[in-house]
Amino acid sequence: MKIKLFICTFWVMVFTATVSVSACHFKFWGKKNVEKPVIEEKITQSKETEKKDLEILAAMDSKSSAVNQVWVGTFQLLWNDLIDEIIKHPIEFVGYKSLMAESLNKKAFTIDELSDAAYYKKWGLVSADLKNEIEKGIKDKFNETSDVLDSIDWTPAPEKYLLYAMLKKDFEYIKPFDKLEDGDFKGSDEPVKYFGVDRNTKYDVRNSVGVMFYNNSSDYAVSLESKQGDIVYLYRTNDDKTLSEYYRDMNDKSAAYNGSIRLKERDRFKAPVIDFKAETSFPELCNKLIKNSDFIISQAIETIKFKMDETGVKLKSEAAIVVGCTALPMPVEEPRYFYFNDKYVIFIKEKNKEPYFAMKVADAKKLQ
Repeated sequence: MKIKLFICTFWVMVFTATVSVSACHFKFWGKKNVEKPVIEEKITQSKETEKKDLEILAAMDSKSSAVNQVWVGTFQLLWNDLIDEIIKHPIEFVGYKSLMAESLNKKAFTIDELSDAAYYKKWGLVSADLKNEIEKGIKDKFNETSDVLDSIDWTPAPEKYLLYAMLKKDFEYIKPFDKLEDGDFKGSDEPVKYFGVDRNTKYDVRNSVGVMFYNNSSDYAVSLESKQGDIVYLYRTNDDKTLSEYYRDMNDKSAAYNGSIRLKERDRFKAPVIDFKAETSFPELCNKLIKNSDFIISQAIETIKFKMDETGVKLKSEAAIVVGCTALPMPVEEPRYFYFNDKYVIFIKEKNKEPYFAMKVADAKKLQ
């Protein structure tokens, strides 16, 4: 009989500890659990980025220790819509301080920085119809297919939303540059491909390079214009800063420069060919309850395909966010025992005044 009672008790305890409820519909003592965190909030910092060959950054001012870092505004466009259309306020998480979310909340990049022809975005309730609409939309606008849609969880659920965007650019320089000999690049083990201007380059090609400034042999910048109106900036520096800081520095130095802004006959220019495809997720933003809402982000994805050579630039970037109400485990709250049965201190004061009585108690028996 005792054995049966023990077994029953054990399974009741297991069941109680593993109960889960919807973050949208959980009620505790008759009150909806929306804003109040179920656990004490702890502020944590993101761990330093692991040293990688390439990291996709969510925001232009994100810090990273990766060897190569890249940012495209695609994910920021979705974050703006997430704030404006669904959450209705800047995004913070219960029990977690996200530096990435803080950067994204600034909305430093918006659709105002792009022509309408350069992007497609859509958001709505997760459904097969939404997927079909997006696939048709990017096919009609860009003649493209998606690299991310098949990785989305398309299981419909109440208040489960998908936000999607594609940013597409394809442009040519005013004049194509010369292919140059392969050469060294500091930090690279093997020779890399280059394009640019040497002594044999035609005059009209040389003229398409704008000098922003040249301060010394390790601090300079140029601009490359395109037929379509896009401009490429290349900035050489030894500084270790965020991408947004680099951009501000480059513009400040350009404004202060008084030298020649033309590429002279004896000047040379070369830049490496860049050709890569990368994708990432942002786990720092996922599976955390958003403050003052019923939502969590379950998926946050971005892809980038980029090529820059002697003819121009090709860029395709996609981003997707899935947000909705999901099952969260209900914590088993431990009782708190406020037992002053060891050394403690007493303070007594009038309201809005400093204490007029203070006492340390180390042996209560002697005070009784």
